[in-house]
Amino acid sequence: MYAHRSATASAPHTTVHWIGHLASLMGASLLTLVFCRSHERSHRETSRLRAISQAAQRVVLRPLPRRIADLRIGSVYRAADPLAEVGGDLYAVARTPYGTRFLIGDVKGKGIAALDGTAAVLGAFREAAHQHASLPELAAALEVSVRRHVAEAAQSDADAAERFITALLVEFPAGGCVMRSVSCGHPLPLFVRGNRVTALRGSRPAPPLGLAGVDPEAYRQDTFRYAPGDAFLLYTDGLAEARDGTGAFYSVTERDIAWRTAADPQVLLQQVQDDLLRHTQGRLNDDVALVAVHAADC
Repeated sequence: MYAHRSATASAPHTTVHWIGHLASLMGASLLTLVFCRSHERSHRETSRLRAISQAAQRVVLRPLPRRIADLRIGSVYRAADPLAEVGGDLYAVARTPYGTRFLIGDVKGKGIAALDGTAAVLGAFREAAHQHASLPELAAALEVSVRRHVAEAAQSDADAAERFITALLVEFPAGGCVMRSVSCGHPLPLFVRGNRVTALRGSRPAPPLGLAGVDPEAYRQDTFRYAPGDAFLLYTDGLAEARDGTGAFYSVTERDIAWRTAADPQVLLQQVQDDLLRHTQGRLNDDVALVAVHAADC
C-alpha cells in the first residue's frame, strides 16, 4: 500500500518534469527559428548592400582596360570597409591626343565617407585629360575642379573645407619610351625591370589637390626613360602604410615577389595583393588601389 501511494505521488512530479522539458524544447526551437530568420534577413541585407556597392563601383570607378596601344594594364582595388567596393582611393585612365594618361589618388578619409570626393575628381579627370596639352596644365585644371567641388560641398557639410586629395598624374606619349609624371602630394610609381623593383625619385611634389595652385607653373613635371619590357607600379598609401600585428610597415620593395611576372600586370598585382594580405593577416586599415603598367614596346 505504501509503494502504491509513492508511485501515485511521483506521477505529478514526472508530469511537471516532462512539461518543463517540453517547454524548454519549444523555447529553444523558437529561438532557433528567430535566429535563422534574423540571419537570413541579415544575409539578404548584406547581399543587397554589396550589390549596391558593386553598382556604385562600376559607375564611379570604371574598370581599366587590359591594354591600350603598347601598354598592358592591371588594376586592383580593395576597400578597407568589407561591405564597400569603392572608397577614398581612386584610379582612371584616358587615351588622349597627348598620350595615355593615368590618374591615381587618395581622398582624405576612407571608405564610403570619401566616395563624394572620389566621384568629383574622377569626373574632372575624365573630361580635363583630353583638353590640356601638358600634365602641369591638367593638374591645375583638376585643382580648379576640386576647389569648386569643396566649395559646393561646404554648404551642407562643415568638414568639406578640410578635404584634400593626393594625386599622381602619369603620361605615356606615343613613341620614345618616355613616362612623364606630376605629383600632387602622392608617391611616384615603382619601377620594375626584370626581377628588380626600385622607387623612382623626382622633383618636390606640389601640395595635394584642394591645397595646390591654379597656375600650371606651380607643378613640376618629371620625365623617366624606360625600355620595352619595363613596368611601373602605381599605388596608394594603403600599400605603403599597411602594418602587421607587430606594427611593422609593409615594404613592397623588400618583399619576395616575382617581379618578372610584370609582363602580365594582373598576375603581378594579384601576387602583391596576396603578399600584402599575408603581412596584415587579412586586415586592412585603409583602402588600397594598385595599377600596373607594362610597356610591351615603345
